[in-house]
Amino acid sequence: MADQTPALGPIGDLDPYAYLGLLRHSDGSITRACDDPFTPASADLSHPSPVLTKDVPINRSTNTWARIFLPREALEHSPPAKLPLLVYYHGGGFVICTAGSTLFHGFLSMVAVETKSIIVSIDYRRAPEHRLPAAYDDSFEALHWIKTSGEEWLTRFADLSNCFLIGSSAGGNIVYFMGLRAATAVDHLGPLKIRGLILHHAYFGGEKRTASEIRLADDKILPLRLNDLFWELALPAGADRDHEYSNPIAGGGSELLDEIRKLGWKVLVAGYDGDPLIDRQKELAKLMEERTVKVVRCFGEGGYHAMEAFELSKAKPFCDVLKEFISSSIAC
Repeated sequence: MADQTPALGPIGDLDPYAYLGLLRHSDGSITRACDDPFTPASADLSHPSPVLTKDVPINRSTNTWARIFLPREALEHSPPAKLPLLVYYHGGGFVICTAGSTLFHGFLSMVAVETKSIIVSIDYRRAPEHRLPAAYDDSFEALHWIKTSGEEWLTRFADLSNCFLIGSSAGGNIVYFMGLRAATAVDHLGPLKIRGLILHHAYFGGEKRTASEIRLADDKILPLRLNDLFWELALPAGADRDHEYSNPIAGGGSELLDEIRKLGWKVLVAGYDGDPLIDRQKELAKLMEERTVKVVRCFGEGGYHAMEAFELSKAKPFCDVLKEFISSSIAC
């Protein structure tokens, strides 16, 4: 679980495609010249890792799959302990990274141990080959898969009645829209019962620049030109950054937050003021509060986008917040 120190520097005049290791073709398609580091799953009991992992298919026609994280100590109980279920959506601007990316594998291994939870990390289709809402559709399909798959680790160890949706960066964006969709479909999700939503450094945008985007235009993790490229590749063809998928405040649809309020779900919104997107995260928290949704704010000083995933030594405080959020939401 070593820290993954960010290797990216200021983007300067660099082509943002080259910055990401993407080759752009004349027809608008891309080739990923190099994938991000990948960690294989391992359920080997002889390995000293405190977490066991395995990959399972969800939909073979779309090549979607999930990685399950199971704390080893769950095996020490007889009968097996039923753990809260965290359904996780990874980041990467909808364009890069997978559920097996080393960056998120290490982070989720720590979260699983610290919160004593079983985690199902969803691998969804990526843009621009599959523009939004493909990732949303895959993410929602995964919820139905979880409740019906009969997957051994889930049936033995997961408490489906205590489920939380959690995502980092683009995954935080997915959590928001999955929450809106799931809130109108609770009758079809049982026995899966969602208790809360966790938006970790959530990824949102807009045509008008925020103060934090201007202040951190040359950010080492998410410079403005790279941010714009992600949205250009991910949004439906012809859409601008005020599309609801990018900008839920300008795009409308906030009336669906009333359904989340009625269900009593709490929403944790976490970020740092060193993240160019912090103003958008705070705007969304304010919007939810105005709709009287129960919002837990966790905004820190300094830091940067997705810092806890890059530096596991900084993740422990966030895990402590997660533990309190999970336990209090279950108690409610």
